[in-house]
Amino acid sequence: MGSPCELLVDTTDKLLANTLADIAAAEAWRIEDKFSRYLADNIVAEINSSNGVPVTVDAEMADLLDFAESLYDLTDGKFDITSGILRHAWNFNGSDTIPDDAVIQKLLGNVGWDRAAWVRPRLMLKSGMEIDLGGIGKEYAVDKTADTLGMQCDCAFLVNFGGDIYANKLPKQSTGWQVGVDAFGASELADSKRIKLQRGALATSGDAHRFVLHQGMRYGHILDPTTGWPVKDAPRSITVAAETCTQAGMLATLAMLQGSGAESFLDEQEVQYWSYR
Repeated sequence: MGSPCELLVDTTDKLLANTLADIAAAEAWRIEDKFSRYLADNIVAEINSSNGVPVTVDAEMADLLDFAESLYDLTDGKFDITSGILRHAWNFNGSDTIPDDAVIQKLLGNVGWDRAAWVRPRLMLKSGMEIDLGGIGKEYAVDKTADTLGMQCDCAFLVNFGGDIYANKLPKQSTGWQVGVDAFGASELADSKRIKLQRGALATSGDAHRFVLHQGMRYGHILDPTTGWPVKDAPRSITVAAETCTQAGMLATLAMLQGSGAESFLDEQEVQYWSYR
């Protein structure tokens, strides 16, 4: 998942805790191995090296592609799993380097879900195009792991994969799980905001760790795939609460893509959120 992953279990049974940890780890690694774009021998690699040849996918991958397509349509192309190729231009490592626009424009020639041919269960990408499920994969992994754990025990637990979180219920003798999220003050130094989570999911999108600082301007890592540049006037951080981590992550990302309209978008969805600018 490219981030620390943890499982908290409300139990005094060490054997149960270890068993659940093994189950959670196995499911996390299964999803990582299957859907990571960093690996050379999975279905994503097969699609990204297909050079215009249709690839038949299984039902799980097909469901994720259907979901990604629905987000593409919902956002008028601003959520696009083919935009990961823009990583060849941008490196959000806290440096002061921004790419030449000519490089971005060249890469944009291989961006656009509308250029792909998706008819379940076959996907065909034009030569040079790629997909990257990073925008939905971690949240999906949290929900799948939580579902698997829920079939194994009735104790309270919290799954945390890199800040994407799901809790199934309240721990005993507690009013909620204490969750800290990055917040930003006027000094530009990160502090912690505590949220008491009773049940459900939290997902955060922001530029706390991935950004470019060029000539006094901070560029966050959320890119607009229609321009190849970071979204303008987006909040520094948005955390959204929802029933599932997939829903929370979707809403947080879609809000960031709205730029200055992020909070208005979330108000329209009538969801609980925390925004920092």
